[in-house]
Order: sequence, then C-alpha cells, then structure tokens
Amino acid sequence: MSGSSTVEIQGKHLKLTNLEKVLYPAAGFTKGHVIDYYARIAPVLVPHLAGRPLTLKRYPNGVDQPFFFEKNATIHRPAWVKTAPIWSEGNNRNVNYILANDLPTLVWIANLAGIELHPSLSLAKKIETPTMLVFDLDPGAPANMVQCAQVGIWLRAVFDHFGMQSFPKTSGSKGLQIYVPLNTPTDYAVTKPFAHALARLLENEHRDLVVSDMKKSVRVGKVFVDWSQNDEHKTTIAVYSLRARERPTVSTPVKWEEVEQVLKKKDPSLVVFEANQVLDRVEKLGDLFEPLLRLKQKLPSLQGLGKGEAEAMEAGRELAAQAEPRGRRKTVKPATRPPVGKKRRKL
Repeated sequence: MSGSSTVEIQGKHLKLTNLEKVLYPAAGFTKGHVIDYYARIAPVLVPHLAGRPLTLKRYPNGVDQPFFFEKNATIHRPAWVKTAPIWSEGNNRNVNYILANDLPTLVWIANLAGIELHPSLSLAKKIETPTMLVFDLDPGAPANMVQCAQVGIWLRAVFDHFGMQSFPKTSGSKGLQIYVPLNTPTDYAVTKPFAHALARLLENEHRDLVVSDMKKSVRVGKVFVDWSQNDEHKTTIAVYSLRARERPTVSTPVKWEEVEQVLKKKDPSLVVFEANQVLDRVEKLGDLFEPLLRLKQKLPSLQGLGKGEAEAMEAGRELAAQAEPRGRRKTVKPATRPPVGKKRRKL
C-alpha cells in the first residue's frame, strides 16, 4: 500500500494521502485500512447518513492522540461535497454541515481521518423532525454490556406493549443503543419528554440497576438510560461507524437474539465486532438497521409529560398497563441489499 494515491470514485477524483499512517497502534490498523473499511461498508452506511447533518470526530495522528470535533465543513472541501446550513443558537450563525450523501464523500471524510461519524437524528431539510427515538444505555463500572442487555430487553418489552418495533446496536464502545424508527410527523418537544419519562419509569421499576440521572456519582454499578440524545442539537454515533478505541471496533446492529445470549451467557464479548467482522456480518445478514429508513411508527401519547416526575411516572405506568397485550408484532425484515464490497480493490 503506497503512501498516497489518486483515485477516481463514481466520476470524482480524489487524492488519498498518508495511507500507511497507523491510526490504531495496538492493532496496526492504518489510515488506508480505515478508508478501505468505509469504502466497502458504504452500500449499507451511506443510506443512514444521506441528508443528515454530520459531525466528524477526527484523529489525524491516531486514536491515542488528541482529537477534535468538526461540525463546520472545511472550506478546502471538493466542490462536489454537499453541505447544509443549519442555524446554531450558540454561535449565532449558520453552520455548514457535511452531508455524506455518496461514496466519494465518505471516502473523502475517511481521508481526513474522520474516524467517528455522528449524524443528526433529523434530515437537514426537516431539522426539527426526528425520524427516530434513541436510548443510549451507558454502563457505570462494574456494570457492563450484560447489564445493558437486560435494560435493553426491558425497553423492548415496553415498545412491544405499544405494538412498536425497536432495534438494538452496540455503541462500539461499552454500551448498547436502542433505536425506535418513527418516520412520521413529530418533533423533539414530543420525543425528548417521552424518552425522559420512559427512562424514569424504568428507573422507578428497577432502581437496583437503572438510573436516568446524568450525574456520574449515581451511575456506579448501574446502567444510565440516556434519554437526552433526543435533541435537535445533539448527535449519536452512526450505525457502522468505527470507534476510536484501542482496536477498530464498530457500532454494530445486532439481533435481539444476540442481546438475549449476552444476558444468558453473561458474556459481553459476544457483541464486540471489529471492522472486518462487520463486513462479513453484513455480507451474511444484510443491513439489520434497514427498517430504520422506512418503517413508519407513531409514539403513543403520554398524558402528564409536562407535569412533575411523579405525575409523569404514573401516566407512563397507566398507559403501559392499559396497552393491549398484542405480543410481538411481525418483524419487518431488512430489504435485500447489494453485496458489501468484497470485490472492491483495496485502496
């Protein structure tokens, strides 16, 4: 693998640089490997990024060196890289976010050592409308993925009561994330309070394991159900994104059966996947997160969300009790996708 190379991707010319630079020292995983992974995973990753304001977490000198977040697209970007101006209250100006709408843009981002990809829960054209609800399950040591699996299964049961489907993925770090596709008219003034009330409901029912408070002092040995990600001004790690860990782990969609096995066998390693393993999984299983792109669901109305905690908790409990026990709704299966780029020439 040479130190630099000029490539043509879908009619776009791009100079790739420092391909031999090691970005994951413990694994010997180079910048060239990062670019190759993103190029090969693109058929399933790009649909989840397209049209969404994207924040990059860049590690120009490797995952063990200083990093920085980049929201505003660099002025040195190619003319074909699309951006979207989004108003920032904090900066009192528009921020031009990158839109990773295609393979050339994704490869260009990887060439910037944009290792972690953090998209909005909204499309840029409707920034006030989240297309999904997200719960980030973050374990406080000595809790780990095993305890996250238990909390995730409890969350699934709540949405099963409402006749809604939910989809798990690993964070690629320590925790588990539960996504609920919406793709129907709503806004963050609805989704964020709903997520908060549900997190408090779980905390009330399982105080030995669940916490909804952000203070780290109360999270020791428990799982923090982070509801706050449901916010117009926040982002969540993208499905299939690499993580800046010691090894090139990936935020990976998993089956609920795999989550159940983690809990049954008490083995967090069952859902730890690195880049090459994820490429193999997608080749075999397809995109387990594909329903997030098209499944239309509406959140149930929770009376009392605007009241105090006790009232909101009681409203949530009453609604859960009244929900018709419909059992598991027929699962929406991932649509058939073209094979992930096994035949693609390594860059």
